[in-house]
Amino acid sequence: METNQNLAIIGSGASAIYLLKHLLDSIAVLKLTLSNISIFEKSAIMGLGMPYSSLNTDCYHMSNISSEELPELDCSFAQWLRGQDREFLRSLGVEDEIIAESQIYSRLALGRYLNSQYQVLVGKLRGEGIEIRESPGCEVLDIVESPEDFTFKLVTADASIAGFHQVIIATGHYWADEDQPQRGYYASPWPISKLLPPEGEYYHFEIGTLGASLSAFDVVSSLAHRHGRFLKDGETWSFISHPGAEDFKIIMHSANGMLPHLQFAQAYPLRQIYRHVSREGIRALIDKRGFLPLDEFYEQVCRATLVDAFKKDGMDELVARLAEPTFGIDAFIATMSERHDYSNAFEGMRRELVEARQSVSNDMPIHWKEVLDDLVYTLNFHCELLSAEDHLRLKHVVMPFLMSVIAALPLNSAYMLLALYDAGNLKILSGKVALAKIQKLPHETSINVETDGKQSTAHYRMFIDCSGQKALELEDYPFPTLAKNGFVRKARAKFRDPAHAESIPEESKQSLFYDQGELVLHTGGVDIDAGYHLVTVTGEPHARLYDIAFPHTSGVRPYSYGLQACSATSELVVRAFLKELSTEIAAPKKVGPASEIYRDL
Repeated sequence: METNQNLAIIGSGASAIYLLKHLLDSIAVLKLTLSNISIFEKSAIMGLGMPYSSLNTDCYHMSNISSEELPELDCSFAQWLRGQDREFLRSLGVEDEIIAESQIYSRLALGRYLNSQYQVLVGKLRGEGIEIRESPGCEVLDIVESPEDFTFKLVTADASIAGFHQVIIATGHYWADEDQPQRGYYASPWPISKLLPPEGEYYHFEIGTLGASLSAFDVVSSLAHRHGRFLKDGETWSFISHPGAEDFKIIMHSANGMLPHLQFAQAYPLRQIYRHVSREGIRALIDKRGFLPLDEFYEQVCRATLVDAFKKDGMDELVARLAEPTFGIDAFIATMSERHDYSNAFEGMRRELVEARQSVSNDMPIHWKEVLDDLVYTLNFHCELLSAEDHLRLKHVVMPFLMSVIAALPLNSAYMLLALYDAGNLKILSGKVALAKIQKLPHETSINVETDGKQSTAHYRMFIDCSGQKALELEDYPFPTLAKNGFVRKARAKFRDPAHAESIPEESKQSLFYDQGELVLHTGGVDIDAGYHLVTVTGEPHARLYDIAFPHTSGVRPYSYGLQACSATSELVVRAFLKELSTEIAAPKKVGPASEIYRDL
């Protein structure tokens, strides 16, 4: 058994925090071989993460997760808030006299909580005899293997640090495209400060966003609070523009013209991979070619579970439809989408707000939404078993509707959006948007919009891409030597029937390539195995390189359920890490529900 091993963790955000938590849970075994953990963070602040840092977010931004939905750390979010003084809480936008486990608080408050938990975990690991070396403000630019002893060195701007036996990449969010502020184009909203007008000044033009997502609403919230004020009378909100800011307006472009669903109460706030099916049940669905057919997963796992959920919600029409053998997954998604496809998205939100308010206020779960989320969470951890055909169906049929359902927009955010809409300061337009290939105007961004087969062009002095985190492609992988030397490869899926490749959507055909003579689909990002080891160009996982950064791995794990997925992913990595440290080390007896499928790693 090799002792005195060194572990490098690149990144110190939410995934790294939960990684430290699961390492601590297994410390009795790990400290037999692990002596040092080095944590590298490109930001000046350790243990925070991009979405929760005051360097990126704003005091007006709300998280979309409550304390009861957060995986266990040293103490709960609500417990931590209760222990803070009122002045500090007010600085974080927390005005509540009574802190509730089910309440949603500001993203800044959640960030300070995560930072406190990071400090606690680091302290406890040091107390167990593990040396922790922290490197804030230190961006890792490359990872290079030392062939003489098979360790890795990390290359930074100032030095090369050698001698790491294991490396876990947890770098978090990343946007490869660059802003072009001279013509008002922004590839992402972050940091939000770049979008704000100078203090005391206002924007006197329409602002466009690509997407009507939670990040688009962050943009709306930040800019609205700089151009006016919200008046609140119970559950009625109104927006009053500041004098001189009457021309302020935001246009959100959404492909389907839909707004996300709202926060709702849940019977089981914490997701589990195997709440509705066992590991053996999933294995039984795998066909002779090694595929997990999406239709079979729906028939054997989803249908009965959804029937039970709709019965609890009193939605007898859906119960009856699910009893029809021909009511497959595509028909189910189409039906549910139609039920929430309003001619006016804001009026639809106003209607749904009544149900959402009742659900939250009276702790009445909306079972079908929760169950659908659970089922896709289960599927997410088995997507390497899907055929290329089913990967495309998941991407184009299931995920667009699911991402709208599970957005869980806080109720206060819905009141804000409706107030802006009622005041004429906010609008949503449907249609598929693409940046114009030729930008003729030097100080504007031109976009092409396709709606019902008709093409139009729009011009904005400020246009922000709020479509969310995209999969990072191999050519943009941040550690070039790993890519150059074949330590990483494109994520891919095989076709059940190669002839189907001819009929896939036109925009997906550019993702086709040949792997050892076989036509495959690039699903996005880089390839990983079940334990989040990087898969090399030979098709074999690398025993000592792990990647849990969602932009890198979303082609294999396309559904990230926020902080809960951070915890589940980190737990799986620690179990794989335990085995790789030494085959003589037995895994801990206690196995969390998130990782039961991987208990033999």
